[in-house]
Amino acid sequence: MALTAAALNVSADGLAAVATHVGLVDDVGTELTGGAYARLAVTWTAAAGGLIRPTVDKTFEVPAGATVGGWRTYSASTAGTDYGGSSLTNETYAGAGQYTLEANATAIDYDSV
Repeated sequence: MALTAAALNVSADGLAAVATHVGLVDDVGTELTGGAYARLAVTWTAAAGGLIRPTVDKTFEVPAGATVGGWRTYSASTAGTDYGGSSLTNETYAGAGQYTLEANATAIDYDSV
């Protein structure tokens, strides 16, 4: 039997309580480092249908030579627990730049887990 919508929402809201930061990873899942890159604090929408989204877009500083290939949620601004995330279309930066993770296109969907 599948989980109810209420159960999915409890799970999603539980993750939102501990996943306090988001970060970017490369095309093989390694978190970016260098330059002015840093994880960013995040707040999440209330779960609906097992889905949560960041409440606002997040703009990251990307170091020169990096490839953005996905995003992850973390329990802290450094170290902490990696709770996972999702892949993105790879974008390679020859020089330092910025990547905006759009809130409306970013979601953790417990209904698809």
